[in-house]
Amino acid sequence: MLSLRSGGLFQVYIKDLIIPSERVAHVQVGNSLEHALLVLTRSGYTAIPVLDPQYRLHGLISTPIIMDSILGLERIEFELLEQRKVEEVMNKKIPRVNIEETLQTTLSYLVDYPFLCVEDKNGYFEGILTRRAVLKQLDDAQ
Repeated sequence: MLSLRSGGLFQVYIKDLIIPSERVAHVQVGNSLEHALLVLTRSGYTAIPVLDPQYRLHGLISTPIIMDSILGLERIEFELLEQRKVEEVMNKKIPRVNIEETLQTTLSYLVDYPFLCVEDKNGYFEGILTRRAVLKQLDDAQ
């Protein structure tokens, strides 16, 4: 068990707490918004990583981003779901953390984000670090 006083919690490596990439719902940059919305809906998540065919991280796509991109002035333009690609609307400015970092370096990000995308030094997607996993680790340390 970790002690908060000893700082042990902060020396835990991200790689020991992540959900591995194989278990994370994601879409590819070239997928349609319709496909992304289907994956988001089926998975129950509001945001998921966007990867290229080599499994490198490019951004996040979310239900609000998709809905905003199909809102017209007078109606929702559902036909755009088939026409537009994920890469056209995804959020590219996301916090990224390296798999070799310790938990201490990620805490400030987790205040604002429910999960962080984790990549290796070459930019390959390794998985996600959830706020829940960190809070559970903190709870176990008490």
